[in-house]
Amino acid sequence: MTEPLSAIDAALLPPGIRSRFVDDINGLRMHVLEAGFETRDRPCILLLHGFPELAYSWRKVMPQPAAAGYHVLAPDQRGYGRTTGWDADYDGDLAPFRLLNLVRDALGLVAAFGYRHVEAVVGHDFGSSVAAWCALVRPDVFRAVALMSAPFAGPPPLPFGTADVPAAPKPEDPVHRDLAALPRPRKHYQWYYSTREANGDMQRAPQGVHDFLRGYYHHKSADWTGNRPFPLNSWTASELAKLPTYYVMRLGQTMAETVAEEMPSPAQIAANRWLPDLELAFYAGEYDRTGFQGGLQWYRCGTSGAFTAEHETYSGRSIDVPSCFISGRQDWGIYQRSGTIEAMQTTACSDMRGVHLIDHAGHWVQQEQPDEVSRLLLEFFTQAAGR
Repeated sequence: MTEPLSAIDAALLPPGIRSRFVDDINGLRMHVLEAGFETRDRPCILLLHGFPELAYSWRKVMPQPAAAGYHVLAPDQRGYGRTTGWDADYDGDLAPFRLLNLVRDALGLVAAFGYRHVEAVVGHDFGSSVAAWCALVRPDVFRAVALMSAPFAGPPPLPFGTADVPAAPKPEDPVHRDLAALPRPRKHYQWYYSTREANGDMQRAPQGVHDFLRGYYHHKSADWTGNRPFPLNSWTASELAKLPTYYVMRLGQTMAETVAEEMPSPAQIAANRWLPDLELAFYAGEYDRTGFQGGLQWYRCGTSGAFTAEHETYSGRSIDVPSCFISGRQDWGIYQRSGTIEAMQTTACSDMRGVHLIDHAGHWVQQEQPDEVSRLLLEFFTQAAGR
């Protein structure tokens, strides 16, 4: 029998943050970082990480809302870190990793802590998608939402007006064939992440997990000078090929090989203040133990299309609670799907309070610029509570 995982050593966390476990959360034993737990009856804030991150990714943000009087919860989500009760067998059931079940995980955690609602749910990267669906599906519980680095375009539309004129079959998306046919053949990272090989490529990276993550985080950060994003015109191979190789990869390369080409120098690593090697070592240790497949299952749910019909249940619905968007100005994630950030502001969110692009931050905005992220979040929480 496997011994239960231990809490994170307090020495690895900022003062005022504790690591603990909560059992029976939708079948999970959920690992949670918690701040502002010293007194009861505080309003609650829920923070949801993305890939390849952990609850630990919020360590620099959590103390500020806790000091402002909030109870702050940041779980390792399903498939990640020290949360257990999930099975990431590639040939296993994908359904537990679908977005609406991840919303159920968040709802269960909030309820376990005795809350009937939270003041806000905040999501970064893929956690932004979970946060968006939390606010869309249960606005009574998730009373405001801050989306970070990944804009939300809304639920997919239902076929409409087809009773007498049946809908034409959906054409095959040619973009993947067209990417492979480019003079420099390419592939989209989300479909690569959905392959059987992707987990092993990263967990058994030739450079080791630590250096793989160092290269990956560097490549998508403001430290990599090639991150100068601009809007794309369409979802076509010629436009997608303008994205950096961490999003639209060379056809024959793994992600480990992709980021190895942009590995920072020893001097750059030594100068890094937002993710020094000691903190990176925590991520590396967790992913070396768990692998990446738990997070990759989320991508497979999306690329498979298996749960589109479930999402269509909410066709036409918008997020109507107060919302905001925060990202690094050097983050290509804002534009990786053309039109998404515009749709978020015009149709997907009916009460958008602000879009904030933080300079000198790439994709890991809450780690690269935690003070500015904390300031913007606290300003938003206060504004949203006033409604």
